[in-house]
Amino acid sequence: MSEDLEYSKATPDNSRLSLQADCESCFGLCCVALPFAASADFAADKNAGQPCKNLQDDFRCGVHDSLRQLGYRGCTVFDCFGAGQKVSRVTYGGLDWRKAPEFAKQMFEVFPIMRQLHELLWYLNEALTLGPARPIRGELSLALEKTEHLTNLAPDAIVKLDVAAHRADVNQLLLRTSELVRAAFLRSHKVPAGKRKTFSRGADLIGAKLRGADLRAANLRGSYLIAADLRGADLRGADLIGADFRDADIRGANLTESIFLTQAQVNAAKGDADTKLPLTVTRPPHW
Repeated sequence: MSEDLEYSKATPDNSRLSLQADCESCFGLCCVALPFAASADFAADKNAGQPCKNLQDDFRCGVHDSLRQLGYRGCTVFDCFGAGQKVSRVTYGGLDWRKAPEFAKQMFEVFPIMRQLHELLWYLNEALTLGPARPIRGELSLALEKTEHLTNLAPDAIVKLDVAAHRADVNQLLLRTSELVRAAFLRSHKVPAGKRKTFSRGADLIGAKLRGADLRAANLRGSYLIAADLRGADLRGADLIGADFRDADIRGANLTESIFLTQAQVNAAKGDADTKLPLTVTRPPHW
């Protein structure tokens, strides 16, 4: 691999570790703040702000080891990017919504906003590890600092944030990162022009037959890959930000140098021991 294509080979650093969910340090916010509807992913309806019936007094899930068997597959896919412990321990300083019910409503409003900010931090941290993004590293660092600052605001200020506008600004940087990385990958690997896959953002690839496909450096941003057959596909260098991998079959697929892949996406897919993953995500126990 050329110097221009150097990727971070190390395990996640401290900044990345803080963006991984630590349920032991959270007051079960995802089990209360977020709504879900009875579906293939959830066995029952639940309104936002209503505690899940499986949430225990210690804020742990009473059926954690049986979620998939009981119809709560959606819970095994969700990832808060560390927003839960940030809101619980930092924003509210360890004040939990049961002992301080007067703060509960606001806390449940803050949590999904914090999750969006932490997701952006995850992407920005990754972008800063990518060699080809060197020309815009200064802009990425500034965006990271600004996003971190927003996560440390007081609750009243967080609920007033225009997160959509901030996401749009960061997304422009992430898009430029993607273009730089994918172009460098194509040059380095001498991928023939005829083999380069192009898709529009949000491409409908639901159930697509892509077994063994050469998707190196493909732009799959926001693509619907639900139940797609990606067995043995080569996704190295592909931009996977926001791609929907629910029930996508990635057994034997190579995603080692893909960019912006999250744990939630991996959790939602069907993989096996032969699926090659980046070091920033882990192999789900249900594979």
